[in-house]
Order: sequence, then C-alpha cells, then structure tokens
Amino acid sequence: MKSLAQVVFSSFGSSVGKKLLVALTGLALLLFLAGHLAGNLLIYRGPEELNSYAHELHTALHGSLVWIARLGLLAAFVVHVALTISLARDNRAARPHAYAKPATVQASIASRTMILSGLVILSFVVYHILHFTVHVADPSYDALVFDLHGHKVPDVYSKVVKGFSSVPISAFYILSMALLCTHLSHGFASVFQTLGLRSARTSGLLKLLGGLYALVIFVGNVSIPLSVLGGFIKPIAH
Repeated sequence: MKSLAQVVFSSFGSSVGKKLLVALTGLALLLFLAGHLAGNLLIYRGPEELNSYAHELHTALHGSLVWIARLGLLAAFVVHVALTISLARDNRAARPHAYAKPATVQASIASRTMILSGLVILSFVVYHILHFTVHVADPSYDALVFDLHGHKVPDVYSKVVKGFSSVPISAFYILSMALLCTHLSHGFASVFQTLGLRSARTSGLLKLLGGLYALVIFVGNVSIPLSVLGGFIKPIAH
C-alpha cells in the first residue's frame, strides 16, 4: 500500500499533476506581478514614498518575510518553467512523427514561444536579483542610503534610477517585459482552463482579460526605465 507521500509525488509526476502545478505556480506569479507593479509605481510619488514602502517590506518579520517571498517565488518560477518544458517533451514523445501539416499554424505566437520566452524571463529574474537585490552586478549599490525620518535606509529609488540610466540594462528589461507579457497573454487563460474555470461561454472573456492584464503589466513596468532615460524620473538632488 502506497504512503500518502508516494501518492502525492506520483500524482504530481503525472501529466495531469504537472499541468496542475504549472497552473498553480502560474497563478501565484500572476498575483505577484500585480503586487510588484503596484509597489514599483510608487517611484512616481518620489524617493520618500518608494523608500518608505521598501523599508517596511524589508523589515517585516525582522527582514525574513521578504526573503521567504523571494525564495518562494523563485522556486515557483523554476518549477513553472521546468514543468512547462517537461510537458512539451512529453507531448513530442507522444507523437514522434511530425504532422503532414504543422498543427501550430492555428496556434498563437505566444503559445509557440512559451518555452523560449520562459527561459529568457528566468534569466532576467536571476539577473534582476543579482542586480537590485544582492548587488553582485553592481556592488556600489551598497553605498546608496536614504535619510528616512532620521533613519538611514537603503535608497531603492536611487538604485532604480542608476540602474535604468544604462541603456543596455533598460533594453534588456524592456525586452524581458515584452516576452513576459507575450507569455502572460497566453498563460492567463491557460491557468483558468487547467483549474476548470474556463468554459465555452467564458473563453472569449478570459482571452480579453489576459490581453488587458498583460498590457497593463507591460505598460506599467516599461514606463519606469523609459521615464528614467527620458529624464522624467530624476536622481535625488544632493
């Protein structure tokens, strides 16, 4: 008789289980993107607003909450990409002979580039953490501090401005956001389909909502590096 752990692992090892995990991790990432964008847009309210928000976030649970969230989201992202690749391999193995007329003719560009866009986005996430979080890409960020009501806190505002003042970094960010939102436009409806919440009646609506959600995420995030490069978001005057 199988143990509970064996049943759980065998279930998630099946095609249905993998699709469910892809959907659940995808849903977690969808929710994170909305919250992350809301926080990022505080940059338009100035350095005090953004740095105050970042300070509260980074000191919650004595600084452990933000790392729990980061590691959890990174794990969700890796699982999401890895299982998507695994499912694609399973599908190819199930039909080793190519169709006489490719079935992807009717597939969207987003669905045909899910794996490629996912890998590029994953590389961006890793670089983004090395750049803005642990400062491996630019150790000078350690010296950026902000006086918040008499307390010296990390100057997230200046990190963003300094980082996006680089055209190559901004270009990589914008490209990654474009691929991410191409991915989202397809993945949004797929999440609801896998969870059994998509029907013939709601299919069109979910497709529209997915496109709108992806557009909001893209425009909101991309506006920041463009505003920095255009001089609308300025460095702190000292």
